[in-house]
Amino acid sequence: MLGIVFLSPLDGGNGMVRTFFKHSTIVAALLAAISGQIHAQHSHDHSDPATPAVHGSTTSSDPMAGMAGMADMAGDWKMTAMAKHMAYSATRPLTVQDSVRAAYVINELRQAIAKYQDVKVAEADGYKMFAPEIKNQPQYHFTKGWNAVRNQFGFDPARPTSLLYRKNAQGDFVLIGAMYTASKRASEEDLNARVPLSVAHWHRHINWCIPPRGQKDQWYQTRKGRPVFGPLGVATEAECKDAGGRFIPQAFGWMLHANTFAGNDLKSIWHDDHMMDHDHAMLGDAK
Repeated sequence: MLGIVFLSPLDGGNGMVRTFFKHSTIVAALLAAISGQIHAQHSHDHSDPATPAVHGSTTSSDPMAGMAGMADMAGDWKMTAMAKHMAYSATRPLTVQDSVRAAYVINELRQAIAKYQDVKVAEADGYKMFAPEIKNQPQYHFTKGWNAVRNQFGFDPARPTSLLYRKNAQGDFVLIGAMYTASKRASEEDLNARVPLSVAHWHRHINWCIPPRGQKDQWYQTRKGRPVFGPLGVATEAECKDAGGRFIPQAFGWMLHANTFAGNDLKSIWHDDHMMDHDHAMLGDAK
């Protein structure tokens, strides 16, 4: 998830999104309660099942939809529900030029963030942990607000919006990669110009229903044992209206994870671990 510090420019002034993240602890606790088994169930192969895109995207190779199909067969409603709230950029045919360009981006990124192996250096340079009150996050996002703003209008491989860390057995932060962001209005041509779509899957959060203003207790509302609001809630405007909520067609802008230190295989570096790491960055233990 992205931190409050840069949601304003990303959401185009959407007050509903800002309201949602004012209650990140509540949402995290809710999701932790209903999603305890999700990320243990994800098997992250690198296959790209061809599926229809979601919510306005062109036909794409959509990892989420592939997982949703497997989830349906397995009866895993959580994965199926999450798939309704995600959309990916379309996959393009791989070219030698794309491979060279993607390798250049990751080399620039590695050099730029190597100094942040020490998380204290990152914090001193303006990167702030998202939701520090949430303990035992599978992955920690440290975001630099000014980078997020600049990334709305241009791209520098050495200027990621967020740094990604995990904790080792000793409880120390270990740098594993970074996240790039782009404006929600960015076209796929714009995204491809940043990091080739033949190599990387940019993703976006779609079809969110959030509670009415001033009713944060409604985050806990369920129907037939399933959440009504948030990333696992209802996914259509009609359902959201029926629940008395506020519908957000797209929350935030485009996002892309780079597993910066995952060797030299581009597929591993740009493999999208969003299901396990990005959505569940908040699924720790709340205070």
